[in-house]
Amino acid sequence: MDSFPPPFVPGPPSGRVYRTRRAVRSGDVTPSGRLRLDALARYLQAAAEDDLTDSGLSEPVWWLMRRCELAISSLPMVGDRLSVTTYCSGTGPRWAERTTTLSGADGEAVQARAVWAVVGRADGRPTALSADFLRIYGESAAGRTVSARLSHPRPDSAADRRAWPLRATDFDLAGHVNNAVHWAAVEDELAVSGWVPAVAEMEYHRAISPGCAPTLVTDRRDREAAIWLVDGGSLLASAWLER
Repeated sequence: MDSFPPPFVPGPPSGRVYRTRRAVRSGDVTPSGRLRLDALARYLQAAAEDDLTDSGLSEPVWWLMRRCELAISSLPMVGDRLSVTTYCSGTGPRWAERTTTLSGADGEAVQARAVWAVVGRADGRPTALSADFLRIYGESAAGRTVSARLSHPRPDSAADRRAWPLRATDFDLAGHVNNAVHWAAVEDELAVSGWVPAVAEMEYHRAISPGCAPTLVTDRRDREAAIWLVDGGSLLASAWLER
């Protein structure tokens, strides 16, 4: 890549854009005071849920994270007050992309581009984006088509491995581990490596359900790190970090 982090994408010229504010609290930061990535993921999820509620869209579906890419100019610190802007930036047949930007007193700090897949609550099967969804969010997407394909490689057998136990509090309303919890595994790696990425990607391969016994697999390099959560021979999630 030519620059890190990648340039932030400007907001849409028209269509729905939801704005809210957030303060960085003491329970969301590392001992040094910087915002943790798992707390950031919760901020993104809260903004998405608040946007859907504010839009009036109510459907019998779950939105499940498929992929999230973070461009990080700087990570906010405890006490910072953030402006959060979010909108639909692309669609596919059964998924949509949401772009969310967190800005502080010094300007834009983090931008996330997340692909969410939609599944029926009754059967958990993928379902098409509804006419109501496209009516509310289609204009900001401006006809941009996005892919839900995952691209991270599988872990090498020589990579470091250790057990990564689950807690009852990791599970959410959908009955599996919430997408923010996967970023806690990344924070475990950052605590060891001692650096903060300019680019961070998370791909969600398989839902982590009760009974899973994840193993955390790490491949550390000079300016990069690859992280996986696996259960036996099943790949659950993967992350890629670059300075």
